[in-house]
Amino acid sequence: MAEILTINAGSSSIKFAVFTSTGTADLHRKLHGQVEGLGAEPRLIAKQGHDTVMTRALAPDEARDQAHALATILHFLESHDDCPTPEAIVHRIVHGGPDRAAPMVLDADTITALEALTPLAPLHQPHNLAGVKAAQTAFPGAVQIGCFDTAFHRAHPWVADTYALPGSYYQEGIRRYGFHGLSYEHATRQLRKLSPERAKGRTIVTHLGSGCSMCAMQDGQSVTSSMGFTALDGLPMGTRCGQLDPGVVLYLMQSKGMNADEIETLLYKQSGLKGLSGLSHDMRLLEEAGTAEAEGAIDYFVHRIRREIGAHMAILGGLDALVFTGGIGENAPNIRARVCEGFEWCGLELDTARNAAGETEISSDASEVQILLIPCDEEGVMAQHGHDLMT
Repeated sequence: MAEILTINAGSSSIKFAVFTSTGTADLHRKLHGQVEGLGAEPRLIAKQGHDTVMTRALAPDEARDQAHALATILHFLESHDDCPTPEAIVHRIVHGGPDRAAPMVLDADTITALEALTPLAPLHQPHNLAGVKAAQTAFPGAVQIGCFDTAFHRAHPWVADTYALPGSYYQEGIRRYGFHGLSYEHATRQLRKLSPERAKGRTIVTHLGSGCSMCAMQDGQSVTSSMGFTALDGLPMGTRCGQLDPGVVLYLMQSKGMNADEIETLLYKQSGLKGLSGLSHDMRLLEEAGTAEAEGAIDYFVHRIRREIGAHMAILGGLDALVFTGGIGENAPNIRARVCEGFEWCGLELDTARNAAGETEISSDASEVQILLIPCDEEGVMAQHGHDLMT
């Protein structure tokens, strides 16, 4: 029996889960939780199944940053009776670069190479790698494994992977990488269980949360994705701008005198739903606010999702299944309804009652396109990859 710990270190939270492997393909999730609210009001939450075993507000020195928050999590796990020392620790790494198409054991050379990719994912990569180093210190005997969010998209056709720049830039690594691969992998696995025939066809998965993206798949393989060179591109997000004319960046530099750091802060932390609303990146607060700015932010968010669905549908040549996942995708029925509204022309029709109830299948009986709600489980995918590598 082996213990596997997964760590998903993000910009405002760190999620963890403990799995037991019996040597078969079956994994048992013993414990899971997160430190949330980093930079604001941090707290540690731990659950066994649906039962909460701990909720505790953290002192400033326990969650000063991701490294301290992870140390708090590891200390909690070390003191928990049901959590023996893990044999493998599996980390979500947002950016794996152009060549890493599968999970792998993390050694010193690999970590150094991944650190060089930090400018391509500045909100996530430093925290992901800080989690690796903290776990190495806490559990020096455990195997450290990396799962890359970009790996799922590495089989893209060239036209979906490149920019219209001189070819030398593509060779240097300036290309469309795509992200949220672990989420898409989980959605694909679940779709194969729920609707095997649909899973073989044309699928669009929308991952809607603090970060947002969309992926078009054929038989479970990524064909194209809304995100590109960095996690800024495509759909508007909580604090990130989404698609932007590069001329805007030139204007900010030349006419506004902004430097690279100022532009990075603007595009990554002050834009998206937060920037448009002038209020918050939290969809729940925006739906409650009722201000013109909040409603405008939601309108733009929905508009861009619908636009991307149309574009992805054109690449696929039609659509067999549409999947919603991620925090907003799973918990905002009004957003799902507005996204699907008016797509009856292509055979996509939402069932109002099923959508409001948050059922797994939310399409109407008359809908030619199956619409599904699949909760995100990146940790489950990570644990399975860790198990496979260990065995």
